[in-house]
Amino acid sequence: MEFTLKTTFNATPKEVYDAWMNSESHTEMTGGDANIQDEVGTQFSAWDDYITGQNLELVANQKIVQSWRTTEFEESDEDSKIEILLKEANGETNLTLIHTNLSLDGERYKNGWIEHYFEPMKAYFS
Repeated sequence: MEFTLKTTFNATPKEVYDAWMNSESHTEMTGGDANIQDEVGTQFSAWDDYITGQNLELVANQKIVQSWRTTEFEESDEDSKIEILLKEANGETNLTLIHTNLSLDGERYKNGWIEHYFEPMKAYFS
């Protein structure tokens, strides 16, 4: 199961990328404790350890690819993968989130992205 979500933020791609890849900013931006660093191969956690994963590919200010799982995943489930693409458009950032390799009930994470990331990020960057 996979899905794609798109949104726009009143910020530059650099501001969005830097906030996502910094523990303090990520925590402030989402409201959940995060531990993350801007380095390929490092582990991360977000939302008070509800989300964990690893940075797989990072292109500064353009692309973030991470393995991703929540505490609700079954132990036998493979990690899912998120790809975040950042594009500048008229002084704003168009963000595309592609979430792949989810179990059949993965559709429920769509609302989680909107409620726990996109909405607080819009407030953070306003």
